[in-house]
Amino acid sequence: MKLLATSLLALGLVASAAQAQDVTAGKAVYAQCSACHTVDGANGVGPTLQGIVGRKAGTFAGFRFSRAMKGSGLTWDEKTLSAYLAEPQKVVPGNVMPFSGIADEKQRADLIAYLATLK
Repeated sequence: MKLLATSLLALGLVASAAQAQDVTAGKAVYAQCSACHTVDGANGVGPTLQGIVGRKAGTFAGFRFSRAMKGSGLTWDEKTLSAYLAEPQKVVPGNVMPFSGIADEKQRADLIAYLATLK
């Protein structure tokens, strides 16, 4: 019985480690975003992603956001970013980002972990 409990605990630790967010992997996922978004505070085709976590959607100074984004009422946290990155048009209908989304939940989590480092 003790061996079974130890084995189950070990499996649980392995499973949770597999789900851990990976900032390095997230930086690699960001490559999909880099054609339009910078991480250095300068706006490009899209707004900078520096400081995105915790920011109210549609508010970065110097970028012209769509009405849909300005009126979304969202604040970018892990939950809203994940939903948006999965299905941008579903979460903010009428936004102008020409991106179909990232279906893989782990890739989204890794990307968000990377974005959270960009203060």
